[in-house]
Amino acid sequence: MSARIFRPAKSATQSGLARTKAWTLEFDQETPREIEPLMGWTSSGDTRQQLRLTFDTCEEAVAYAEREGIPYRVDQPHDPKRRAMSYSDNFKFNRSSPWTH
Repeated sequence: MSARIFRPAKSATQSGLARTKAWTLEFDQETPREIEPLMGWTSSGDTRQQLRLTFDTCEEAVAYAEREGIPYRVDQPHDPKRRAMSYSDNFKFNRSSPWTH
């Protein structure tokens, strides 16, 4: 019953930074999922996989895991290497380099 503490990355269709500042504690899968033979549904007896806790900081998540006796690992986020520019930045009046066709 180990847990993973991480900060979720933004999705490919997301342009803003909403829901990327909070830290998440998520439990790892203990038992493999089983396929129900009659209907073909995937099921699991592990209900902790459905639980996802969010915290404002990594320290709060670590403190919770230690207080509850949950073994954990912290995955540090990968910050983007470049600043994202918007399309309107191409037409700024005070642009550092000239823009031409």
